[in-house]
Amino acid sequence: MSIRLENVIFSYLEDTPLNQAALRNVSLEIEDGEFVGLIGPTGSGKSTLIQHFNGLLKPSSGKVFVDGVDLTLKDTQLRLIRQKVGMVFQYPEHQLFGETVLEDVGFGPRNSGLPDEDVVQRVREALAHVGLDYETLKDQSPFELSGGQKRRVAIAGVLAMRPSVLILDEPTAGLDPQGREEILAEIKQLHDEGGITVVLVTHSMEDVARLVDRLIVMEKGSIALDGTPVEVFAQVERLKEMGLGVPEITELMYELKSHGLDVNTDILTVEEAEEEIIRVMGWQE
Repeated sequence: MSIRLENVIFSYLEDTPLNQAALRNVSLEIEDGEFVGLIGPTGSGKSTLIQHFNGLLKPSSGKVFVDGVDLTLKDTQLRLIRQKVGMVFQYPEHQLFGETVLEDVGFGPRNSGLPDEDVVQRVREALAHVGLDYETLKDQSPFELSGGQKRRVAIAGVLAMRPSVLILDEPTAGLDPQGREEILAEIKQLHDEGGITVVLVTHSMEDVARLVDRLIVMEKGSIALDGTPVEVFAQVERLKEMGLGVPEITELMYELKSHGLDVNTDILTVEEAEEEIIRVMGWQE
């Protein structure tokens, strides 16, 4: 399922003295099956942009298409679009409300009119996708779970609708390192094995460097850079001008290069750096 924006402009408090432009003539296309990272300084328009992907916000001007359907038309059934384009906001556990995990995760499918047995199946699948056991948790209150488990249950509630696109706004915010790694691994698995399109908004350069296929950088409501992680992180000075950085391991490779070691600087992960340093040291010998 593809998402396409054509010349999208969006302002908050439009037609008032407090008018604030948040998106400025944004055009982009996200293809079916892509894993896209979205980064940018605070206030660059990231969260505003993703809320256009399923019609939570409508552009002041321009067009938004999901699978060829124009979201700006009045007769577009946005409820159906939102079933296909799932959105996980920051701290999604704050949106938990059910008395049990089964009730909470099954809310969307049940509201769609599915029979009980189908709802249960959806909940089983969704919990499995985020590494939780249905039998263990189905009757527990979501509010009594650990922070990481709450986050997983909240994400499972979106997955239970079987979206074709999953949009995540800082999904690991506030989690400990183990919880971060587990959730990111589960998101990666959803993409790789389930074929789901993923858009990941994050401040972590390390996360996007090792996870995404394509990286979009927002600045002042516009797309500043768009390419593979290697292509984007090669723009070191441009990123620093925006107040962004590159992965720490990439910084290290640039530092080694500046000290005369003939290393490739297109390195984004520790594993790649290890191979490159071994290669260069072996060549020097």
